[in-house]
Amino acid sequence: MADSTGRALSSESGVSPALVSAVTDWFARTLDAPEQARREWHGDGVAILPLGRRFDAVRLSDALVHAAVDSTAPEAVAAFLGKALRGPVIHDSRTMGGTYYALMRPIERKQWRYQDIAPRLGAHSYLGVPTLTRTKPSGTHWVVLPKFEGDLCEPSAVEGLVTAGSAVLSGAEQ
Repeated sequence: MADSTGRALSSESGVSPALVSAVTDWFARTLDAPEQARREWHGDGVAILPLGRRFDAVRLSDALVHAAVDSTAPEAVAAFLGKALRGPVIHDSRTMGGTYYALMRPIERKQWRYQDIAPRLGAHSYLGVPTLTRTKPSGTHWVVLPKFEGDLCEPSAVEGLVTAGSAVLSGAEQ
C-alpha cells in the first residue's frame, strides 16, 4: 500500500495481508473470470483489465506530469502525485516518453473536458495493471499504490493536475 506521499509502504509498516488481498481481489473482479487476472499477475506481473466498470484511467504524458510537478525525479513525482491526486497512479515506461495513468471513478465521457491533452480511457478500453508488488521502474509499475479497496483519484484532483501541467507547457511554447 502507500503512505500519503505516494511512497510504497514496506512490509514492516504493518500493512495487513488481508488488505493487500482485498485490493487485489477488487481489481481482479473487473473481469468476469477474476482468476484470469491472478494468472496474469503471477505469470507476467501485469494483468490486462477492462475499464469503465469499476474504474477509468486518465492517460497523462510524462511531459505533462513533469511540467505540473516541476521535476523529473521519480521520488519527487511520486510524492507530488500522492499528495495531489490522493489515489492510485500507474506508470508505464515502455511507451515512448513514458505514460502515467491516474485511476479514477468512471464518469460520463462528456464530463471530461481534457480529452485532447489527457485522454480519459473508459468503457471499451483496457489497461495493464501491475501486481501490487511492482513499485519500481522499469516497465509497468505503481507510482502511487491504492490504499484500500476501491481507492481512486477524484476527477477534480486529476483535472487540477492537467490544468497545471498544460499551463506550464503552453507557457513554455510561447
